[in-house]
Amino acid sequence: MKPRTEQVKDAPGRTGLRGERSSGRRSPRLTGLSRALVGAIVLLALAAGAAAWLRPENPFQRDAGWFAAAAVFVSSYTALAIGRVPGLALDRAGVALVGAALMVACGALPLDEAYKAIDLDTLTLLLGMMIVVAHLRFSGFFALAGGWIIRRARTPMMLLLAITVIAGTFSAFLVNDAICLALTPLVLDLTRSLKRNPAPYLLAVAMGSNIGSTATITGNPQNMMIGSVSRIAYTDFASTLAPVALVGLLLTVVLIALFHRREFGGGTRFVAEPQPTRTHRGLMLRALAGAATLAALLFAGQPPAKVAIVIGALLLVTRRAKTERVYTEIDWPLLLMFAGLFIIVAGAERALLSNDLVAAAARRHLDSVPALAAAAAGLSNLVSNVPAVLLLKPFIQALPDPHTAWLTVAMASTLAGNFTVIGSIANLIVVQRARAGGVDIGFWDYFKLGAPLTILTVLFGTLWLSW
Repeated sequence: MKPRTEQVKDAPGRTGLRGERSSGRRSPRLTGLSRALVGAIVLLALAAGAAAWLRPENPFQRDAGWFAAAAVFVSSYTALAIGRVPGLALDRAGVALVGAALMVACGALPLDEAYKAIDLDTLTLLLGMMIVVAHLRFSGFFALAGGWIIRRARTPMMLLLAITVIAGTFSAFLVNDAICLALTPLVLDLTRSLKRNPAPYLLAVAMGSNIGSTATITGNPQNMMIGSVSRIAYTDFASTLAPVALVGLLLTVVLIALFHRREFGGGTRFVAEPQPTRTHRGLMLRALAGAATLAALLFAGQPPAKVAIVIGALLLVTRRAKTERVYTEIDWPLLLMFAGLFIIVAGAERALLSNDLVAAAARRHLDSVPALAAAAAGLSNLVSNVPAVLLLKPFIQALPDPHTAWLTVAMASTLAGNFTVIGSIANLIVVQRARAGGVDIGFWDYFKLGAPLTILTVLFGTLWLSW
């Protein structure tokens, strides 16, 4: 896939040069300060690495290494929270890669340990799921299934319920970001053909996909990471958090209807007719067979990473869908960001955290479900959910009940994605695709609904896991 240098940001992690240049022109002082800080951190990391090579037992070197690791860790997480580095053409994946390289360069983590820090199970599971979802999407399955259900809606309220259920159910078993990519244009076209306001139905796609993805390990990237690290069984994870997702979907429908009473208050009736879509029967049957086998094996207790990559690889063996086209659907920057984050956190854990400090923090602040849920939700809105999960990892492992702790983090970090429009990649996909289609969903439009929904769902999830 050739890079397109004139591409403007139309999806998370895919930002072209035009957007970065314009942001630099808007705030030259911020750009200059940002570049100076980046240069200072790079020099500090390289100096610490050189000192470790020249005089490994020198106390000055140990102090320099500590400061360098701290600077790399803090700056990397700050840039990940912002989403970019002002004045530089770095996205989150680039930030994670540079941060990982500097962790190795400053001596915080030897290269062989950096390799070991990368959780290949997480990357393998995510890659396999992306391949399966790509085949379902190419075959036209999402459009066909969504159209079949939506066609039976007779009122705006039934249509809202159908869209929420579709988004939530598909996201429970497949990656929620991919579901938003598939459903957003379909919902936009459908609501316009019915002369309805698209905004509340698009909000249902974003919020419903976030909440539905809470239910299983394969619902979203952070749950995949938690599943790989915690080794919680797929059925155990789903049986515990599926009720939270179900209640959350019901709350989504209720709150959207309350906040958009003009759209859902009347007695309007209609016949929803989705736009005709092209489907490939043979490819769809293969993709459905692969997805069904995947789900069955996961519930049977097979390792998720192994099952996902084997099914994904077998789907590539076909005469119909070119593998190059499938590769374009894989979010390579996300995989790169995961690998870099694993190294950054491992370097910080090795250089900055002592066992006593981790144990003390875990005992005092994270030993109860409410405290841990609040910490996970807050961090997820500060630095995004995937970095938040990795940041909490060393503390959770020191808790007396890591099983419940990991489920709490999965619940809170996922549901927290509904708090603001920038809370999750799924939200950004819906908002950006909607804007491209002429529908503007502003920060306040999202926040006034997302904030109470997040608070209510996290509270219910906390009570459910505490009971």
